[in-house]
Amino acid sequence: MQPLQNAGYDRAITVFSPDGRLFQVEYAREAVKRGTTSIGVKSSEGIVLAVDKRTTSKLVEASSIEKIFKIDEHIGAATSGLVADARALVERARVEAQINKITYSEPIRVTSLSKKLCDMLQLYTQNGGVRPFGSALIIGGIYDGSCKLFETDPSGALIEYKATAIGSGRSTAMTIFEDKYEDNLTLDGAIELALTAINEATDHDTTANNVEIAVIKLEDEKYFKLSQEEVQKYIDDVLADDEEESEDDEDSQDEE
Repeated sequence: MQPLQNAGYDRAITVFSPDGRLFQVEYAREAVKRGTTSIGVKSSEGIVLAVDKRTTSKLVEASSIEKIFKIDEHIGAATSGLVADARALVERARVEAQINKITYSEPIRVTSLSKKLCDMLQLYTQNGGVRPFGSALIIGGIYDGSCKLFETDPSGALIEYKATAIGSGRSTAMTIFEDKYEDNLTLDGAIELALTAINEATDHDTTANNVEIAVIKLEDEKYFKLSQEEVQKYIDDVLADDEEESEDDEDSQDEE
């Protein structure tokens, strides 16, 4: 009787399968893929973070669902996956930012913070008695006049992007970014692109109740969240543009 393929290799985080895989890390990635869609876009005027706050019941207070977090005055993070794991990572990131400020009397670099966080994620793939974090983060920030946008992975891998998405709508959002992203995007353009991606990647109506947006402006390097009224205005503009594009496509088809 031949042993079952991969049998036992997913029971301990420190055991590689014969083909060089860590199944617990792959399971953690699956937890991220099942999460709601989170998006980060870099523009010439700052960083935009946007998340889909999908609710499972009309009884849930949408304001209680937090998927975007302030790390420091100049850094924010959008999360997808297990919410409790994401909170632990955010708290660690906040501590690292404060340690750097106390030690060196200056804000932490976005790159340095992202690497420190990924060092911690990597440790949780190499030690017995623990499991990988079932959450991924998009970390965006501004340091010394430069915009940075990173995506973390449960394995501890770190990649810098111009625009990226995590969660269940990643593939759809990335297709839109590949098609529509431009290096000279304004902040308004980046917000509208992020909302377009969320609208296409989700299967429910896009409203200010289920979308949250945070911005870090290049001019003052300060993190802030948009109000529901501001978010709804951007959503209305995006939906109006989508309707115009649909009408133009129908007219061109009729002409053909």
